[in-house]
Amino acid sequence: MNASRIAPIALYQEVAERLRQRIFSHELPPGTWVDEQALAEHYGISRTPLREALKVLASEGLVTLKPRRGCYVTEISERDLDEVFSVMAMLEGECARLSATRATDSDLVRLRAIHADLEKAAAAPDIDGFFEANQAFHLALQEIADNRWLLHVIEDLRKVIKLSRHHSLFSDGRLEQSLAEHRSILQALLARDGVKAESLMRAHILSGRAALARIAESKTQAA
Repeated sequence: MNASRIAPIALYQEVAERLRQRIFSHELPPGTWVDEQALAEHYGISRTPLREALKVLASEGLVTLKPRRGCYVTEISERDLDEVFSVMAMLEGECARLSATRATDSDLVRLRAIHADLEKAAAAPDIDGFFEANQAFHLALQEIADNRWLLHVIEDLRKVIKLSRHHSLFSDGRLEQSLAEHRSILQALLARDGVKAESLMRAHILSGRAALARIAESKTQAA
């Protein structure tokens, strides 16, 4: 039996999640035409749940539905990244500000532990480990901020950022820079300085965007 087949009881959300992961891994790269018939056969489903799944991904900005042309994995431009990161900086800055005032002692212990993982991964160096700890740190701040609307919007924007073909940590010196930025953010949080935590987080997010821009520029020059 084909291991890729989806059980009949599965809903379109399961189909959407499988496609989402293929897009994030770039198995389905930006600009790729989505062959509905081939995917339906691959998963052993009808085209109805597949089309519903594609509508979900379109609402997230991961695919683009073009009349009479079909569905394509969204291509994100440099302008898109500029705009998304600008919004992300504001939202994550707000999370840091709220977290500085709302964090309990146990929350701060958890943030220290996650930061220790960042330090360990950077010393290795282990980019994958650093990325995972970085994600955990940001998610922890979003949870501590305790604003479900902020969390929802940030999650959607992060999905769009994942469409980028590059990762900021692969920029020369970015891992060390990111670690230093995290140290400063953590100190502001421990001091419960919301204004400083917000400012530092905004700068941190925009530094990530700048690193992505450097990678894109070097790729263009090498082409």
